[in-house]
Amino acid sequence: MKLCIAEKPSVARDIAKVLGATASKQGYMEGNGYCVTWTFGHLCTLKEPHDYGPQFKSWNLFSLPIIPSSFGIKLIPNKGVENQFKVIERLVEECDEVINCGDAGQEGELIQRWVLQKAKCNKPVQRLWISSLTEDAIKEGFSSLKPAEDYKNLYLAGNARAIGDWLLGINATRLFTKKFGGNKAVLSIGRVQTPTLAMLVQRQKEIDAFTTEEYWELKTKYRDVVFNAAIDRLKTLERAEKGLEYLKVNPFEIVSFEIKEGKEKNPRLFDLTGLQVEANKKYGYSAENTLNYVQSLYEKKHVTYPRVDTTYLSDSLYPKIEGILRKMYPYQELIAPLLEAPIPKSKAVFDDTKVTDHHAIIPTEVPPSQNLSREEKLIYDLIAKRFIAVFYPECKISNTLVEGKVGTIPFKTSGRQILEPGWRAVYAKEPKEESTDKEKEKEEEQTIPEFVAGETGPHDPMIHQGKTTPPKPYTEATLLRAMETAGKQVEDEELREMLKNNGIGRPSTRANIIETLFKRKYIEKKRKNLIATQTGIQLIDTIEDELLKSPELTGEWESKLRRIEKGEYEANLFKEELIQMVTELTDKVVYGKGKVITLQDEEKEEVKEKKKREPAQKKELQSWEETKCPKCKEHNLIKGKTAVGCSDFKNCGFKITFEIFGKKISDKQLLDLVLKGKTSKLKGFSAHPEGLTEGVLSLPDDFQVQLG
Repeated sequence: MKLCIAEKPSVARDIAKVLGATASKQGYMEGNGYCVTWTFGHLCTLKEPHDYGPQFKSWNLFSLPIIPSSFGIKLIPNKGVENQFKVIERLVEECDEVINCGDAGQEGELIQRWVLQKAKCNKPVQRLWISSLTEDAIKEGFSSLKPAEDYKNLYLAGNARAIGDWLLGINATRLFTKKFGGNKAVLSIGRVQTPTLAMLVQRQKEIDAFTTEEYWELKTKYRDVVFNAAIDRLKTLERAEKGLEYLKVNPFEIVSFEIKEGKEKNPRLFDLTGLQVEANKKYGYSAENTLNYVQSLYEKKHVTYPRVDTTYLSDSLYPKIEGILRKMYPYQELIAPLLEAPIPKSKAVFDDTKVTDHHAIIPTEVPPSQNLSREEKLIYDLIAKRFIAVFYPECKISNTLVEGKVGTIPFKTSGRQILEPGWRAVYAKEPKEESTDKEKEKEEEQTIPEFVAGETGPHDPMIHQGKTTPPKPYTEATLLRAMETAGKQVEDEELREMLKNNGIGRPSTRANIIETLFKRKYIEKKRKNLIATQTGIQLIDTIEDELLKSPELTGEWESKLRRIEKGEYEANLFKEELIQMVTELTDKVVYGKGKVITLQDEEKEEVKEKKKREPAQKKELQSWEETKCPKCKEHNLIKGKTAVGCSDFKNCGFKITFEIFGKKISDKQLLDLVLKGKTSKLKGFSAHPEGLTEGVLSLPDDFQVQLG
């Protein structure tokens, strides 16, 4: 018997269907010589300090650093996890061969290897490596299984990452909490989290220290075209007025007139960071939400594997492109022009040297279904249009540059015109993005007539008054880009691609890092902007060690982890370097000066104390009788003895019971499910068919409650 282990029950079902393992058992599927089981993501984790000795249970400065002689793993303490592991352990014992069907990435490799290690697996192991969950991709993957040994370096890199994060996170968090936390709260330090916070704090300080200054610029209008004086900004109105008087008594003369035709390159295909950036700019989605939406699209077979950091496709995909385009039915109007000739094979799209484990995110041949959520439809639309746009011709533009002078003062203006839209035609019907520099955009869009060098004439000079503006706060979009390039401001796509190896964090973990900073109250969101709180600023100010907060140095660690993945660096050497760093850091902090950091909640408490205390009023829940049925959207709901249902139940058929998968659900949780389409994360489910004990209840388009 061959045992397949997937990372999620839903993925296991897809694989089992293709393999013909259709008999459903407790915790696995069986049939056709296969058993297909699953994990729930991580079943195992690295042991905690107290697992290495009771002396590490309490936090003590002088027991640091904690450095185990060898790192062990343990099951995550959870009844559902323990039950599922017993199933896997038994099946590993009974099978002849294991097929690792975990997510095809570093994290997926680590999850599966730890489980097999814990189950004491000594059977031969094969690896399924696929980029989408379509039936064809699964069949193709099973026809070309690879030995697990081929992915050993991927596991070593994942394991080194986990150990590195443990060494730094556990030791530095205990160290700073005991030294500076004043016994009030945990001060969380992390290998990626802390330099990310440091970038936000640095930007916050630049904004706070910024002093706005007024300036004046000279402009003039000649033949209905606005020209700007090509001189430094003037610091006083007096100088500007003198300049204006000078302009009034001299004619305008054209010095040169030049039109250059150019091309605007097609946008790149999406990697995960690029998709998160675009979704944040366009729809305000957080990085974590975008990851969840695209992961759902992947599991529904509509897009390829999303946790990727390349914007290229492998050459072997080229023959499949036309077939994918033909299946994208909602976009046929845009696709039709592409199918009139062979699909172009550009090095900017297809390049094996730029693809490692996976290629860029693209649609699959499975067209989007009607039961997608609004957010999933919008994310699919971003991926689909980008996929179409890369095969369109380049956009042809003309840049006009005109130079003039009034007396001795030089002037210039420029204009830009699209000659052939090319790939921009894909986005023609979309609303135009708001420009941050409206003045500049207005001038670029002005129509420039034909000028002749040497022509002169009257003009209409003016003074423009402006104010200097502070640096812009980070948004999730700009922070993700900064993490990708270790804090360097990079607009050029080619250069950004080169810097990715030294970015901080991985595409799949960056969203989680940002969420952690929110949870720890080190940052907060104001509209789209991310603002460092006083706690976050104080924490970074307290850390004197540059290694902990430098994006460049953290980027170097990231580079070493990637080299471990390629077999170019020793995992043990990486561990030894971090042990040395943690040991030196501990000595420096333990024997250094102490101070107490004010926590965000304390600040808020002080503000509350100043306000007059009033008894808190309990917020009343909306009644069922005033809540519309989410299915028919016509009648209100009514509450019965065992369920809430539509008052027109005979025709509509909508109802939700008070007990779901063995757990009693409160009115508040039920209301969330009806009004928001999902609950918060809940625990205590005891009767789920797949053994799930915790998760979020959701109400999809078929109105059958799901737990995921």
